[in-house]
Amino acid sequence: MNTIETLFELLLERRDSPQPGSYTAELLAAGKVEIAKKVGEEAIEVIVAAQAEGNERLVAEMADLVYHMLVLLVANGLAWEDVLKELEARRGGVQPPTETQA
Repeated sequence: MNTIETLFELLLERRDSPQPGSYTAELLAAGKVEIAKKVGEEAIEVIVAAQAEGNERLVAEMADLVYHMLVLLVANGLAWEDVLKELEARRGGVQPPTETQA
């Protein structure tokens, strides 16, 4: 299991068994809208870091962004594998059907 998969499993555990004081549990309890806002904030921080704060800061902000994106997947009942399948479909030049086409 790689780092992303391990983290995703931990996020699922936090969703299913919230721990007092857990930032992840608090985010999930706040709901999808608030989690999506955090993803947006982190994306902006990635942009700023890439333009003016150096590689160390960029890596740290990218890690924050990935974490928050994973939390948003969990909140939406999606899995990391869903993202991997989408990327694989794009690599092959085949676009999977959208929700409206399915």
